[in-house]
Amino acid sequence: MIETHMLSADVVVVGGGLSGVASAIAAARLGARTILVHDRPMLGGNTSSEIRVHAGGADRSGARPHCRESGIMDEIRLEEAARNPQRCAQMWDLILYEKCLQEPNLSLYLNTTCVAAHVRPAETDSQTSVDEPLPSAERAAAAVLRNPQSQIEHIEATRESTEDRFIIRGRFFVDCTGDGRLSVQSGAQWRHGREGPDEYGEPHAQGPDNRTMGASLMWVAEDVGVPVPFTAPSFARKFTDDDLPHRKHIDLDHGYWWIEYGGELDTVKDKEAIRDELMACLMGVWDHVKNGGRHGADNWVLKWFGWLPGHRESRRIIGDLVLTENDLMNSVLFEDRVAHGGWPMDTHPPGGIYSSEPPATFLQMPDIYSIPLRALYSRDVGNLFMAGRCASCTHMAMSSTRLAATGAVMGQAVGTAAAMCCARDCTPRELVQHHIHDLQQQLLRDDQYIIDLPAEDPDDLTRGASVAASSESVGCESHKLLDGVTRMRHGDTHQWASDLQQAMPQWLEIKLPSVREVSQIHLTFDSGFSRPLALTHQDSFNARMFRGPQPETVSDYVIEFGSGGTLTELVRETGNYQRKRVHHIAPVTADTVRITIHRTNGDPSARIYEVRMYA
Repeated sequence: MIETHMLSADVVVVGGGLSGVASAIAAARLGARTILVHDRPMLGGNTSSEIRVHAGGADRSGARPHCRESGIMDEIRLEEAARNPQRCAQMWDLILYEKCLQEPNLSLYLNTTCVAAHVRPAETDSQTSVDEPLPSAERAAAAVLRNPQSQIEHIEATRESTEDRFIIRGRFFVDCTGDGRLSVQSGAQWRHGREGPDEYGEPHAQGPDNRTMGASLMWVAEDVGVPVPFTAPSFARKFTDDDLPHRKHIDLDHGYWWIEYGGELDTVKDKEAIRDELMACLMGVWDHVKNGGRHGADNWVLKWFGWLPGHRESRRIIGDLVLTENDLMNSVLFEDRVAHGGWPMDTHPPGGIYSSEPPATFLQMPDIYSIPLRALYSRDVGNLFMAGRCASCTHMAMSSTRLAATGAVMGQAVGTAAAMCCARDCTPRELVQHHIHDLQQQLLRDDQYIIDLPAEDPDDLTRGASVAASSESVGCESHKLLDGVTRMRHGDTHQWASDLQQAMPQWLEIKLPSVREVSQIHLTFDSGFSRPLALTHQDSFNARMFRGPQPETVSDYVIEFGSGGTLTELVRETGNYQRKRVHHIAPVTADTVRITIHRTNGDPSARIYEVRMYA
């Protein structure tokens, strides 16, 4: 018997991939009552144990050093690397689940599907008419500025396993479904397919048409040391080497992303047919590898293979700005930038595995690029944000922004924005118009990276402070702690590092301009952005990482506070492996803070990017 439950929240996030998880955590940490609704039993989306795509992003799997995502995304990666050296796929699910459960303001509803959105339509008002004749484009712009937008009042969600129905009211909603399902249900404008070159002036646009990139199924395989036969199921497709042009099948451990299908179908309505064909293709490729020639696979067996495809592309929601190929290629620094990306524009032929074309075409950008908030909220539903692959992008731009870790930093941005909209009683558009600097500074405070935007938080007590250190490495002087940048950029380290020839302990001392009351201290350590970090089942990629606490990260440290030459220890930490640490202390009056590093996780130098203090 179906039971109906009435719920309410400040922020309602639909979709529990990395973008949804980061969005919900960010909103909850800023005090917003948050509900996260996800239709699967585990979190993570394409990175979950049931799909197993590693969380790629701006650092291009390590090819673009020091561009890795920070903030909540790095927090999750560091937690998983420290606690999961065995690379168990379900441990990734567990850590995402635990992160959500740790937030007191966050309620999690798994196995729960959003089935409808109830929207209050935009009000009509005779005062909003334009009195003097205007060209049509200007008239449309005037209508957008003057007319109230429609608003989502509540969504309906069902959990079939428990025969429950939920009516969930919210002030702001975030669509992280990947398919843009909530946005479509709320009447937001969206598009599907590929633009032509003329629509946005994109030189490499591949349309116009309604075709997309396809989906993939992955496998995990193992060499067991003795020959093991494989009998293909009756439905498996038959492949020869000639049927797989441009598609190398040498490494066997983690399947092939080019086992792809569905780009010429409806990526939503045809999901079952896409899954069936992908399974036939996966089994056919494994049959070819095992039985179709010399592939060195005699001793290899399938340990796991997916039944749930990982989708690359679906609907894209239209925001106040549509991010384009040119924005990415030119690394446009939008005034409302709140996140970054850097993966190449990576397009795949809609025909997937059956295409004679190369399985991917990479268009490299000269630098990382910024993502503006205007591309992360609907232009016509006034309380709707979106993050992940349904953000406001052209097909070309989305071919880069679709990466999971890029979705996570979008998610942190919109979760923070939604909480700020609640606190300031404003719309996303008004947030851009009147409060964007405050949003950006909050994101930087929470360790989100925003390209070439230094921290300028007026509440940070270290502004105007002086710094001394026990020792320094050349290029990593102590004063760089206070320059507002927390990673290497344009050849500058932006960090303090002690002289590697000097033994621990090493110390850093910050002298405030005057005696102040301090109740919080924020530390940002080095977590190895020179290397990639992700849970992967591909051995060759994993070999480029350090599985465990990152060597550069400070492990054991003491923080002392005082004035007049007397210092008192108030914080002692051991076994740290996180990049960003926030310590709350009973308010203390001080003008001097000393941080003494007793041990790192392996690096001979103590390294710190930033120290902040707050009353």
